[in-house]
Amino acid sequence: MIVNLISDTITKPSFKMLEAMFSAPVGDDVFKEDPSVNELEQDLALLFGKEAALFFPSGTMTNQTAIKIHTQPGEQIICDHFSHIFNYEGGGVSFNSGVSCKMISGDRGRITAEQIMESINPPDFYHSPKTSLVCLENTTNKGGGAIYDLNEIVKIRELCDKKKLGLHLDGARLWNALEVTKENPKQYGELFDTISLCLSKGLGCPVGSVLVGSKKNIKKALRIRKVFGGGMRQAGYLAAAGSYALKYHRSDLNNDHKKAKEIASTLKNCLYVNEINPVETNIIIFSLKKQYDEVSFVEKLKNKNILIMSLGKGKLRIVTHRDYTDDQHSYLLKTLPKIEYYA
Repeated sequence: MIVNLISDTITKPSFKMLEAMFSAPVGDDVFKEDPSVNELEQDLALLFGKEAALFFPSGTMTNQTAIKIHTQPGEQIICDHFSHIFNYEGGGVSFNSGVSCKMISGDRGRITAEQIMESINPPDFYHSPKTSLVCLENTTNKGGGAIYDLNEIVKIRELCDKKKLGLHLDGARLWNALEVTKENPKQYGELFDTISLCLSKGLGCPVGSVLVGSKKNIKKALRIRKVFGGGMRQAGYLAAAGSYALKYHRSDLNNDHKKAKEIASTLKNCLYVNEINPVETNIIIFSLKKQYDEVSFVEKLKNKNILIMSLGKGKLRIVTHRDYTDDQHSYLLKTLPKIEYYA
């Protein structure tokens, strides 16, 4: 038995999801003639109360497209220093859009309207780049699956309106946040100009993300996706997985959250653990006591057929997901306290 908790991206389609994919009606999506893609896009636009949506191969491409929509070369975006768009998208903000990032040290990846206000460059001061976009991430990846307070996002939206800034959400794990808060997706649609929604993490699809926004912005996104090489042909086979997951997999995320909290509870009683971030969704980030080495710890777990990720600088990450079974969970909870360690 291999217990792979490196990421929730390692999931494989269920048998019923595969059935839905194999039976999907398809066409050429480059010509917008794929009925399964069109249905997924329409359903997600409706779900979030936006005018339109566009299916992409990856969440990185949806984020990069959104940044390109909202900015011009030489401008600057504001984001948290933990943000995925800065840390894990290959420098795409500069390569694709020619913009720089003003980094804020928030609370586990979450920034406030007050912090953003302090980071906006004066628009008439031509020595500094023009601030044009604010990017949030919910839940936060490097922040351990932390969830934004919707009231704070409302304040950020009001500030962006006042300062004429765009507001984009990297919602790669927004589905996890929505299951916890029970907020209406339309509340997010009202607050953000564009939202990136990933289908290949907690929802268990093999590929795919969707960008939702206004008709004007999605029309721009269609061209940018083409430039980025993201046009797909009979993509309906992939889109059908997304449609299936939206119908049948969303509530299953609660089980991932429950298991994550149980893992954190077990780690608290392990002598080698120094600190554990608060666990709100499906990500556990923890550190070891100074005398212990995270590389050797990861190797010790690997020898027990348990795979987790080192984030560097003493931090380790565990991510629960729909392919993480009850038997695997029981094995992990029994094994963690028994890991022999020495200084």
